Amino acid sequence: MIPLSDIKKNKYNFGLYIVSTPIGNLRDITLRALDILSQSKYILCEDTRVSKKLLDKYQIKSNLISNHKFNEKKNVNKIIDILNSKKIVSLISDAGTPCISDPGKIIINECVNNKINIYPIPGPSAVTAAVSISGFDEKYFFYGFFPQKKKDIKKDLSNLSKINCSIVFFAPPKKINKVIEEIRNFFSGRKILICREISKFYEEYTRTNVEDLVPYSKIPKGELTVIISEVKIKKNVSQKLNESDKKNIKKMIRILSIKDIINLISKDKEISKKEIYKFCLSLKK
Repeated sequence: MIPLSDIKKNKYNFGLYIVSTPIGNLRDITLRALDILSQSKYILCEDTRVSKKLLDKYQIKSNLISNHKFNEKKNVNKIIDILNSKKIVSLISDAGTPCISDPGKIIINECVNNKINIYPIPGPSAVTAAVSISGFDEKYFFYGFFPQKKKDIKKDLSNLSKINCSIVFFAPPKKINKVIEEIRNFFSGRKILICREISKFYEEYTRTNVEDLVPYSKIPKGELTVIISEVKIKKNVSQKLNESDKKNIKKMIRILSIKDIINLISKDKEISKKEIYKFCLSLKK
């Protein structure tokens, strides 16, 4: 444990701080997050029982206000009054970065309307943690949780299947088997990574091709973060330079290096780099 007395106290402006907290392992919290939480007059949290475990571990005694999707609208005027009295207030979720498929948007928009400063305190996020180990395209679309109705799931997945980048979903364990069939229907030919209990003791990562995906025999424990890869585009097969390629190289040789030309020509075609290099050399001579 890092004693708060050992953390250099910074002077923070009054306002609302959006503080990221661990998604599993309680040690995955930044020193700055601990600092601002300890200096907050109030901490808004989804479930006070969950947040208290983290705050007790780091001896943080700030006042807690329950703030979840069922009472966020009711709370907003009270919280704005607190912030207008020049207090430091933090918003946290049960795990990860607040407002990412979690409550907070209503209060943030009211702060914007009332010209109250809002500051992010970056940290853990299941989305970026999962994308970082996927090996898929770093460009990604974050979808969040699936809707309740099956027809809405089908409609959304149909639209998302047209996007050529990585796609990230959150899935409650009880719902994952209901969406696996639809994922197979709309994303065949792609790869998939399912992350369970990220950073916790029983963390688990399942990698497979979408068409090989099978339903769970038992309902898995813990929320799941699902990533589907980008579409794998097959390159045009052409073992030798055609006349069009040669004509383009003749134009490029005057302004580009041989290395750059090789990278450009071989980007979309399976032409031997050696073949391109030899032709470039012949033009140089």
